Amino acid sequence: MTTKRISPELFEKLVSLAALELTTEESTYLFEEMNHQLASVEALSQIPLPEGVEPSLHGLEPTGSPARVDQWQPFPNPEAIIALAPEIEDGMITVPDVKGAK
Repeated sequence: MTTKRISPELFEKLVSLAALELTTEESTYLFEEMNHQLASVEALSQIPLPEGVEPSLHGLEPTGSPARVDQWQPFPNPEAIIALAPEIEDGMITVPDVKGAK
């Protein structure tokens, strides 16, 4: 990894992108926790692994039926779903603007 520590500037940018409103205490806590987690990931990446060991999300092999193949199937009556929305405009569901989005 190349990032050893999250800078205060990067932290503020991440908070802004996530549209979070943090108190000073929450901001201090989250900043330190993110850096602790980054340090933990860095420490784990330093563990030597024998050659040929493949990365995995967990140490268990899946058992049972294999995953089904995803096949797109159109919903037979999309108008019924759209009719349930609180607000509709030009046949589409309207949603509020995201605060701070440009």
